[in-house]
Amino acid sequence: MSVHTIGEIVWVLGIIAWYVIRYPFERRGKRVPIVSSQRSAAEKIALATALAGLAIVPAFYVATGIPRGADYPAHIWAVVVGAITFALAMWVFRRTHKQLGRNWSITLEIRQKHELISSGPYALVRHPMYTSFMLMGLAQAFLLSNWVAGLAGLVGFAVLFFLRVDKEERMMLDVFGPEYRAYMDRTKRIIPYLY
Repeated sequence: MSVHTIGEIVWVLGIIAWYVIRYPFERRGKRVPIVSSQRSAAEKIALATALAGLAIVPAFYVATGIPRGADYPAHIWAVVVGAITFALAMWVFRRTHKQLGRNWSITLEIRQKHELISSGPYALVRHPMYTSFMLMGLAQAFLLSNWVAGLAGLVGFAVLFFLRVDKEERMMLDVFGPEYRAYMDRTKRIIPYLY
């Protein structure tokens, strides 16, 4: 089995893990009433771009090998780094879902009895879900030795992050006011101690 194929297999296993982690929280989240929602065209574009970059484009590449012209040689060190990064992404992803519990939503929504979560991964960064997506995109770049499919995850993450994070923080400020402002003052956005 080639290093290239091993990278693809690890990526597929990572996506399966992502779905297995997300599914029960998505089901439970549908049972909690939504108090307010900020769904918009920009929100739909952000989510669609993230889905395309982190799932559709790389899945198409893994299934078909297209675009072959963008392939480059795979290296075992890159697959190892990618596998470790994907595992870290899934650990952060699961911890974030567990910490959010009934507050979790795929879009910008406030749920009934919404609480400000500031423990677990939220003690270090305000948006650990985005941290996990950034790590997934980075892992994808190491695992898939193709300039298009490999980098699509980072592009998808970046579009999602830059179209949503400011709106999400404004929404949280509207709901939690000074409590969220104090939380912002003591945490970074997605990279502990840096940004």
